[in-house]
Amino acid sequence: MFTAIREDIRTAYDRDPAVRSAWEVLTCYPGLHAIWMYRLANALWRRRFFWLGRFISHMARFFTGIEIHPGATIGRRFFIDHGMGIVIGETTEIGDDVTLYHGVTLGGTTWEKTKRHPTLKDGVIVGAGAKVLGAITIGQQSRIGANSVVFRDVPEHSTVVGIPGTVVSITGPLIEDGKINLDHHLLANPVSEALGHVLKMIEDVNARIDTFHPDVKGKAAKASDDLDKDRLSEQEKLERFLGGGI
Repeated sequence: MFTAIREDIRTAYDRDPAVRSAWEVLTCYPGLHAIWMYRLANALWRRRFFWLGRFISHMARFFTGIEIHPGATIGRRFFIDHGMGIVIGETTEIGDDVTLYHGVTLGGTTWEKTKRHPTLKDGVIVGAGAKVLGAITIGQQSRIGANSVVFRDVPEHSTVVGIPGTVVSITGPLIEDGKINLDHHLLANPVSEALGHVLKMIEDVNARIDTFHPDVKGKAAKASDDLDKDRLSEQEKLERFLGGGI
């Protein structure tokens, strides 16, 4: 037990640059408190003390704002940063070295008593407010961008953003030499990229029109002028009609 606590404190040092002392981690990190209470609740759950396991889980939610079902499976060096608003469902499976930020939901999409919550492989990072739903698998060392909604399998080493979650890149390992490369500010924006492609296509069309034969351009310009004159004449007719009516 004490070995696991030391490992948890070491994990907090590795993933949170705000840590100043082990005492601060022990007393002021609700994510670790929730994990420690989960381990007790999970041990009771596996021994079929279901009510007591759920009660400890409920107390952990009351004190930390983090709800971890005692039936969930969680690996080593799991870290919850800030933590408020996190929900982890009963059939969730979490590997080693996984990191969750506040507001994350690992939820289900069915009422059937079956595997209905996600599986997060080793090294996965889930950004603040993200929702990972259903019995899907998030490949190892993948990143889920903040506020994304994911309900399809994600291959390993992927970056996912948006609603619904879309794989925007396949990256290298997120964990190298024991250090995690977050690079949240470098996450792709698929909507912005799509608009950029549309604007580029419009520029290409305009450039092609400019290369037409002068006669074609002249006829197009004349047709445009005639159309404007017709519109103007209709407007004049309307003004005369309204003026006559007054």
